[in-house]
Amino acid sequence: FAGRVNVIVDAQRQEFYLASYEIRMENCREIAPLRIAAMPEIRELESAGEMLIGPEVTRWFPNGKNIFPRAAMLGRIAAEKSNFVRGDELEPIYLREAKFVKAPPPRIVP
Repeated sequence: FAGRVNVIVDAQRQEFYLASYEIRMENCREIAPLRIAAMPEIRELESAGEMLIGPEVTRWFPNGKNIFPRAAMLGRIAAEKSNFVRGDELEPIYLREAKFVKAPPPRIVP
């Protein structure tokens, strides 16, 4: 792939993880960081002719291209990095606001 690509991964609830990149032979540059996007927004990207790639992306977007990264490629990318965070400093990344309703206290049936 070359040019602008939008990486799409199913986030459930009719939402998707979306990040955009500019891919060239010499490098890859992030255009828009990872975030949650709703189905209508991704459909707009597809209608505008944007390249959509990701695992099983054609389930929802027929013009997309399914890609599944190979472990060897992920290892090669990791080997080129040097900006790792120590394990005890890792923190979770929450892209979706937590929404839940606390369960009522249990009923006691006599």
